[in-house]
Order: sequence, then structure tokens, then C-alpha cells
Amino acid sequence: MSDGSAGPAIILVRPQLAENMGTAARAMLNCGLTDLRIVAPRANPLDERAIAAASGADRLLLAAKVVETTAEAVADLNRVWCTTGRDRYMVKPVDTPRQAAAAMRAVVAEGRRCGVLFGPERTGLENDDVAVADTVLTVPLNPDYCSLNLAQAVLLVAYEWFQADAATTLPAMTKGAEGPASKEKLLNFFVHLERELDECGFLRIPDKRPVMVRNIRNMFQRAHLTGQEIQTLHGIVHELVTYRHKKAQG
Repeated sequence: MSDGSAGPAIILVRPQLAENMGTAARAMLNCGLTDLRIVAPRANPLDERAIAAASGADRLLLAAKVVETTAEAVADLNRVWCTTGRDRYMVKPVDTPRQAAAAMRAVVAEGRRCGVLFGPERTGLENDDVAVADTVLTVPLNPDYCSLNLAQAVLLVAYEWFQADAATTLPAMTKGAEGPASKEKLLNFFVHLERELDECGFLRIPDKRPVMVRNIRNMFQRAHLTGQEIQTLHGIVHELVTYRHKKAQG
């Protein structure tokens, strides 16, 4: 069996049913994945129904990282996919599970970490969850009926990862490049930038603010910024703010 800790993290966002967490864990372990993260579950991941549904994969539930927000769940990751079948009107690249698996293999081969977000059973991911991701992952199925349960979706992605050729390589940054920063660093920059945009009045229209924030975040997500580039952006924002304050003081 492959080392599951080296594979993508499977992140269940606000799952509603204990059984679905159990069957998702079972699907993961079938394909050698062990990094399970659960965001604000509506049921107890260690409920007896979840343990029974895991059918021997309950050690993933016992070891699962349970957090309150999607941002916490992806903080240590360098690249994130989100599963959705709906058009979110965000400019993001779109992968099939097979394409995503090849890209994940390349990320892991570079010594970096990645993960996949799966939304609640009834409603799917919210737009703010999708905005955290770099790439949308959509399963090409019958357009007249493409309804998957949570474990089925996890199994499709995990299976493609398991089957992907470990030697697969994709275009990467030039040798010696630092590589994409962790999501924690990127999200910290977003907080800094959005605080200053609120202060200067750029995000002054309450009804439009959520969409504007998501659009700004998506622009930076597509850039796959390194840690050094994020530090540079922090510095740029700081200097612009300092200049504005000096100018205001005459």
C-alpha cells in the first residue's frame, strides 16, 4: 500500500451524516489515502454509525483532524482542488479527477502538499469555500443525471490518484524556484489586503463586498504565489498605506 500521508488530504466540509463520513473513510483507505480532515461536522465523526460504515477504516476517523473553518483545514497545503458540479461564476481552471490526480502527483513529487474539498451532502460547497481553492474538480458524467453521494465522489478522486502514474510530470516552475506558498500564508495576506481595502473605501458597498472579495482572492489564487512573493505583496500594501497616510497628513 502506498503511503497515504504523502497523498492528497481529503477534506469533508460540514458533512451532515455520520454514515457518510464512515463510508468516505472507507473509500479513502481502499485507495491508500489516510489524511482525513473534517470541517464543522453536523454529526459526530466517531458516532457508532460512522464507525460501522467505515467497515474497518475507522482508524481514519479516529485520526481525523477536525476543525471549525475551511481556512484551518487547508492552512498547511500548497494547492487545493474543490469538487463542484455547478458553475460558480469564478475564473478558475477546471480538472477532471484524472487530470487532478496527475497534477497532484506532480505536486507531491515536488515535496509539497495538496488536498481536495468536498461539500455538504445536500448543498455542496459554499462560494467562500470554492474561493479558497486553486482549481475546480468536476466529474464528467451523464448531463441529465450526475448526482453522486459523498463517498462516491471521494472514491472517484481517490481511485484516480491511486491509479495515476507516479512518474507523471507536469509543467513546473524553473528549477530552484521556491514553489507555491502554503494556504495559511496566502489567507493571511488576504486578511491584510482586505483590511486595507476596507479602510480606504474600495470595498465600501456592502452588497457587492462578498463577490469583490472572492474575485480578488481568485486572482491571486491563480498566480500560485511563493512565500517570498507574498512577503513582497505584504510590503507593497504596507508602503501604499504608509504613503497614503503621509499624503493625508500634508
